Amino acid sequence: MTQNLAISPEVAAALEAGRPVVALESTIISHGLPRPRNHAAAVEFEQILRDQGVTPATIAVLDGVPQIGLDSEGVRRIADEDLAKASVRDLPIMAARGASGATTVAATAFLAARAGVRVFATGGLGGVHRGASSTFDESADLSTLAGSPVAVVSAGVKSVLDVPATLERLETLSVPVVGFGTDVFPRFWLAESEFRLDWRVDTAEEVADIIRAQDAAAEGRVDRPGLVVANPIPLEQQWDPEEHDRVLAQAFAAADEAGVRGKAVTPFLLGYIVTASNGVSLEVNLDLARNNVRLAGRIASALAV
Repeated sequence: MTQNLAISPEVAAALEAGRPVVALESTIISHGLPRPRNHAAAVEFEQILRDQGVTPATIAVLDGVPQIGLDSEGVRRIADEDLAKASVRDLPIMAARGASGATTVAATAFLAARAGVRVFATGGLGGVHRGASSTFDESADLSTLAGSPVAVVSAGVKSVLDVPATLERLETLSVPVVGFGTDVFPRFWLAESEFRLDWRVDTAEEVADIIRAQDAAAEGRVDRPGLVVANPIPLEQQWDPEEHDRVLAQAFAAADEAGVRGKAVTPFLLGYIVTASNGVSLEVNLDLARNNVRLAGRIASALAV
């Protein structure tokens, strides 16, 4: 056990033996999906990895202790209990109070890096929010990745965020972004955006080579950057683009009419979109998450060779 971390015996054994491990966040389970589908999804994500010969390391804070890998009771807790969202800044407070929380992308990446887990699958990365020039609303995911050597497989960032500003911020933070099988940055529910990427990879082995090269280049540094692997949802599974744009416009108009401001905007928009799409956005969310988990498993396996 690493100090202040509880690493499950299964994950610890895999890390010690050099076998592939993939981190999974818990916020997508506790806050991103409705009950009881969230529990089924958590079990399914882990099973996808096990079927690839990869050890899942679902991460959460339970009773004040960061958990790297959950047993069946831990998975049940993140699905059934009303947990707070735990970002990096919240971890010491939760430790002091013995509180429980579901880890965001930022906290999951931070804790995975501390435990020595190099690959992490999520749905969408947090980013710069629209209007951030006046609100300064930017996800801690970005700054955390600047100092956490973890490859994060995501389907880009949600369309409600400012995509070009997010890419600019990642560049400023020296966090590399590679498109997996694509030359453009994906838009979460959609496979493509109008924003081109500098680098493309087409195999999990290429991603593993980049991670190794990052390690060699950053040898001796205390804080090392992570890597964003932008993995688009397959075209046949994406949300219909016209319907997506229509619902998104409705959501922004509804937020303006309701006077929603600041950090309340994104939760409002996402809740509105699920309802207005009659659940279509939720199904696409699950499909892209599965797609990311599969790719993360392949990358972790290539890295373990």
